[in-house]
Amino acid sequence: MNKRLISIFTLLTALIMGVQAQVVTTNEEDTDEEDELIVIDEEGKEEVIEFPEAMTYDLDSLLNEYMAKTYLTPEDCNTTNENPSYPTEVFVERLYRLPTVMEMAHNEVVQQFIDRYCTRLRRTIGYALGASNFYMPIFEEALDLYQIPLELRNLPIIESALNPKAVSRVGATGLWQFMLTTGKTYGLQVNSLVDERRDPIKASFAAAHYLSDLYKVFGDWNLVIAAYNCGPANVNKAIQRSGGAKDYWQIYPYLPKETRGYVPAFIAANYMMTYYSKHNICPMHSTLPAQTDTVMVARNIHLQQIAGVLGIDIEQLRALNPMYRRDVVPGATQPYAIRLPLADVNRFIEMEDSISNYRASELLTNRMQVEVNDDVPTYYHKSKRYVKSRKWRVTRRSHMHRGSKSKARRGKARHSRKRSKARSRRRR
Repeated sequence: MNKRLISIFTLLTALIMGVQAQVVTTNEEDTDEEDELIVIDEEGKEEVIEFPEAMTYDLDSLLNEYMAKTYLTPEDCNTTNENPSYPTEVFVERLYRLPTVMEMAHNEVVQQFIDRYCTRLRRTIGYALGASNFYMPIFEEALDLYQIPLELRNLPIIESALNPKAVSRVGATGLWQFMLTTGKTYGLQVNSLVDERRDPIKASFAAAHYLSDLYKVFGDWNLVIAAYNCGPANVNKAIQRSGGAKDYWQIYPYLPKETRGYVPAFIAANYMMTYYSKHNICPMHSTLPAQTDTVMVARNIHLQQIAGVLGIDIEQLRALNPMYRRDVVPGATQPYAIRLPLADVNRFIEMEDSISNYRASELLTNRMQVEVNDDVPTYYHKSKRYVKSRKWRVTRRSHMHRGSKSKARRGKARHSRKRSKARSRRRR
């Protein structure tokens, strides 16, 4: 695997939606959460479009994550803070010129999303541009392997805000927002300690495989990403309700509300990642993180053990290993990989025993064997008679019960013998 893909795997970018405007003169983005967009067509009809959920994530909280604080800094581009106004024809032409396989069509819905990126989300777009240096090589290699159009590398921006630990309100998890069943279908392991949906490399290759399978079904990339968002069944329903149309914009009214905004948001994201300079947006400066590598372990290890012995920041370890949900690497179940800064890999191998023993009873609390308390419990019977053992009492009752049955059987036998003797006397 290309070494540039293993440099870092953690939360690095976000996209939050604001309100439409043409000129921005403030440096602050409104922090109010708005998850709908109102579009008015040429006939004056009003349509409410729901944002993709990741668009509402808080940017400031993402900026405080370890990797963002460590490797991203504001860039001084000496640009104005104004967003130039362009005629519609300019946006149409720019989208058409994008080097993409997918259709990047323009309409009023797409324009509304572009307007929001260009105005209230200027700082967020700058953040996304700087952070793209980390995740995009991973996405591109996975997509290229499955011969998926590379413009789909921008899909996780609107899926998860590029947060490998993101969890949606319906339980979709990770950069590519896999549901539990779909993730397992595509080979991602999920249990109480491990969630491979949060592993950037494994999730990216699983997502590329899934997108490839969806294209075999629908044969159109806009329909594919619509199905990725709301599920193939909902897209098939929309196709049937539209009378069999296979064009995303024709089945548009029959799709779930969030999916109606999903494809336009994706097209707008591709526009902004290419033409940001036309809107005086300055990318954040990114510093490539130190190289990393993995070591395999066949015993249970807690990330706090590694941090304590090797002197590594625990937040850095968590950022490098987001798949471990509770900081525990369950190597005793099966061999698992731990990602470490390259400079610490040999130290880990040399000190693995010391790491495993460090605070083990405190951090790894699952016991292998336990002794059962065999003290005999005592209590008072309703008759106030002291009974030493519930077991003795049950046993005694059982004997009494068996004794009662024996007496009944003996009684029946005596009665039967008496009747036999009586019949014998009558015969004589």
